Amino acid sequence: MLELKNIQKTFNAGTINEKKAINGLNLTLENGDFVTVIGGNGAGKSTILNLIAGVFPVDQGTIHLNGFNLTGLPEHKRAKYLGRVFQDPMMGTAATMGIEENLALAYRRGKTRGLGSGITAAEREIYREKLATLGLGLEERMTSKVGLLSGGQRQALTLLMATLQKPDLLLLDEHTAALDPKTADKVLQLTEEIVARDGLTTLMVTHNMKHAIQYGNRLIMMDAGRVVVDIRGEEKKNLSVRDLLEKFNIENDRMLLSE
Repeated sequence: MLELKNIQKTFNAGTINEKKAINGLNLTLENGDFVTVIGGNGAGKSTILNLIAGVFPVDQGTIHLNGFNLTGLPEHKRAKYLGRVFQDPMMGTAATMGIEENLALAYRRGKTRGLGSGITAAEREIYREKLATLGLGLEERMTSKVGLLSGGQRQALTLLMATLQKPDLLLLDEHTAALDPKTADKVLQLTEEIVARDGLTTLMVTHNMKHAIQYGNRLIMMDAGRVVVDIRGEEKKNLSVRDLLEKFNIENDRMLLSE
């Protein structure tokens, strides 16, 4: 499904602020993999998502998705293959537009836009059904401006928008980090349900070690721009936070707060 080969990325090369973010990274995801990604600050977790999405170009290496070479493709052309949810609930939605209008934008992702009427009755019913699956009552507020929603409601909506047209790859960049614990658990539960229901291949970056262990079928840990731990299957199911700390010595990092 996804193949990253010998990825190199350095920011501010040749200056006093030079930072090698990704250092010869190789990573392959199989179809349907739900991979959680953890690592210390500056390990390269979010950079990998940005390189896949085309926010930054790679310095070296190749990115293939479903056998198609994305490496030289600009960000806007990759968007039809990818779904993405950001850490900030304010990103990924248009605050001044209604809920149904935001969903309409997501529904038309990758499609040719015409001059026909806006949201049809049939579309509106699809949106209502999808919103009802969130269990937040948003199906009764479809014309409400998204800017009036809480952070958790907005993040749940963004998740729905990212998966409304089934993406080849779902990228989740610490998408619950800005939420309170109860709301974060709700959004993670919704994430797990949507990923399982649609069989989505998913990369989820998190700082929370418990979440990294609890969700997905595979866990990778990054350090200094490389994958240093790759655990899956039964080994992952039997993991504890203490096991991870022993596998890789982590000190003075926010991940410890999740223990």
